[in-house]
Amino acid sequence: MSGEPETRGVFIAFEGPEGSGKTTQLGRLAARLEALGQVPLTTKEPGGTAVGERLRALVLDPALRMHPETELLLYAASRAELVASVLKPALAAGRVVLCDRFTGATVAYQGEGRGLPKDWIGVLNARVTGGLKPHLTLLFDLPPEVGLARVARRGARDRLEQAAFAFHERVRRGFLQQAEQDPSWHVLDASRPEEEVAGAVWRLVAPLLRDRGALGR
Repeated sequence: MSGEPETRGVFIAFEGPEGSGKTTQLGRLAARLEALGQVPLTTKEPGGTAVGERLRALVLDPALRMHPETELLLYAASRAELVASVLKPALAAGRVVLCDRFTGATVAYQGEGRGLPKDWIGVLNARVTGGLKPHLTLLFDLPPEVGLARVARRGARDRLEQAAFAFHERVRRGFLQQAEQDPSWHVLDASRPEEEVAGAVWRLVAPLLRDRGALGR
């Protein structure tokens, strides 16, 4: 892991636009690993800690309006707490960590989506993570009109889900740009049936876990 030579665990991030099914796929992978005797740590951003959950409620509250820079800093605060108190200790202990969103979401949502300077976001992310990066990032990609339709069927929408359609188009572009630039990212077609997507996830994850000694060969 870049910047974390002492890390013994495996860190996998799940990224994607609204309605992409990444949370469902994270749960499916966790269940599959548990059935094989490897119990992963599952967490999410924003959230994953007592502090993070309070920040999550704030930043996603549909009744609130906030400046993009305020939004960015709230996400960064939640990430700083999660990295220090959950992610680094778990990885140092050799755990498999599955995280629903990480730094890639900030680049996509606050960088491309909100138009904040990506160099500033990069510096902020590096600071709050201490250089921690996922071994593998799974990007569940689909057109925003499909994802937002899925979200609408779930009922009440949070503050980000209520953003303008053009915002969600920019977010998708921001995710795909990162995948083009970073070989540790892999794009999956999230419009495919859930079972097919789960199979594609396993084909990417299993070799990584075996290579790092987290799964039987």
